[in-house]
Amino acid sequence: MTNWLPELPQGKGPLYVRLAQRIADDIVSGALPAGAKLPPQRDLAYDLGVTVGTVGRAYGIVRERGLVSGEVGRGTYVLGSSAAPAGAVPVNGIASPALFRPLEEKPVVTPVSTPAWTHLAMANPDPGFGGTRTSVAPTGALRLDSTSAPEVGQAQAIERVISGIAREMPHEIASYTRLVPDSWRLAGQQWLARCGWTPASETIVPTTGARGGLMAIISATTMPGDRVVFEELTYSSIARGVTLTGRQPVAVARDDEGPIPEDLARLCAQQHPRAIFLMPTVHNPTLGQMGAARQAEIIAIAREHNLWIIEDEVYGSLHADGISPFAALAPERTFHVGSLSKSVSAGIRGGWIASPPSHAQRLFTAHNMLTGGLCFLMAELAARLVLSGAADDLRQRILQELAARHEITQGLLAGQTFNASPQTPFIWLKLPEPWMSGTFKTAAAAQGVLVDDEDEFKTGRSARVYHRVRLGTSNTHTREELIKGLGIIRDLLRNASTGYDSFE
Repeated sequence: MTNWLPELPQGKGPLYVRLAQRIADDIVSGALPAGAKLPPQRDLAYDLGVTVGTVGRAYGIVRERGLVSGEVGRGTYVLGSSAAPAGAVPVNGIASPALFRPLEEKPVVTPVSTPAWTHLAMANPDPGFGGTRTSVAPTGALRLDSTSAPEVGQAQAIERVISGIAREMPHEIASYTRLVPDSWRLAGQQWLARCGWTPASETIVPTTGARGGLMAIISATTMPGDRVVFEELTYSSIARGVTLTGRQPVAVARDDEGPIPEDLARLCAQQHPRAIFLMPTVHNPTLGQMGAARQAEIIAIAREHNLWIIEDEVYGSLHADGISPFAALAPERTFHVGSLSKSVSAGIRGGWIASPPSHAQRLFTAHNMLTGGLCFLMAELAARLVLSGAADDLRQRILQELAARHEITQGLLAGQTFNASPQTPFIWLKLPEPWMSGTFKTAAAAQGVLVDDEDEFKTGRSARVYHRVRLGTSNTHTREELIKGLGIIRDLLRNASTGYDSFE
């Protein structure tokens, strides 16, 4: 048994959280080496002058973070960075420490005999799970309700790469994906790197797009009944997914920079959520950007209340500037997620997570269980596009196209109030009187243009009304189609009396 008596860090947070942080810090520093046995909870409680419950909760936190294993009758052992002590077993529903070995040691994919997932297209949205957006667009509709990458020649680049994969790797295409090649993690490192930060190779988990990765994070870090914090306006598809899996989304008030720290601290103290979902570089739908000071406040609250941070940066890949990612400043609790959908091609479904080291293998397993496993062809295609430089070439072409469409939008909607950026494939449009968001959406649809009303982005019922809609500028096939769609939007905005009419 290790002769270890910690000195508790000073701070405002609960004692058990500070004790857990001390254990984590001492594991990282080597003061608690891999294989060391922590003192029995009762002994440590006596030595520190605290309750046994305080020590038990601290041990539970570090166990959830994959830093230690515990077994009744044997004690609690430090796992270190890669391996668990022999004979360790699941505790309190936490997966076996064997799951925390590096990806190259034990790639785990359960073969499946049915497709990983089946797309169920619905003509009408389900207000409980599907939001307000129509999944299947009417024939001929102009879709300003999507922000996928514009077409700039992706098919030609993809054709060349896929032809090479088919020639060189026919067996892997025909089989299930049981390996994670180093190249897939290297591509994730390269694509997620930003503002001087590059994630470590062993933290990279390839995913079937960002959404599959986000749901894997939720599943791996929370249990049914746990609360997850979302801004009151957010990428609500994930908030609805949280509900579908038995978790509870809770809304935090926000301003132009993101969650308001005072309200987040209140939520944490009263409702004890397990994670928070953030879009710090480009907030969807408002285009808000978080400042460094706000970021530091959120990290402090997350550390005080043991909150996981889920950082969605799918739009961040279109912005070279900005603040350092949360993953660079709080790597022990941040999951950084990126994909190719906005900056290369949504059809590839290629994405990556930079995970806290303790959770990389757990996420890999959770992702496989939720999605049926990685599609070899898509994962290999995504990696080759990134490593060959083709993805970055396409990104630059997409940025040029977005800038041109931004100029078109500024001209056609001159005089209107909206948030926009040349690097972002949507605008957040303020509606003039007497338009309401839902009424405007219905009126636009009657004219053959699909837009997103504000309810599409709400975490839940809210008394706050924005009177805004989001218009995607990247999804129309051509600039001419965008001009046509925005022309219809402009005419509706100018004809204010139309806002009173029924379009049923």
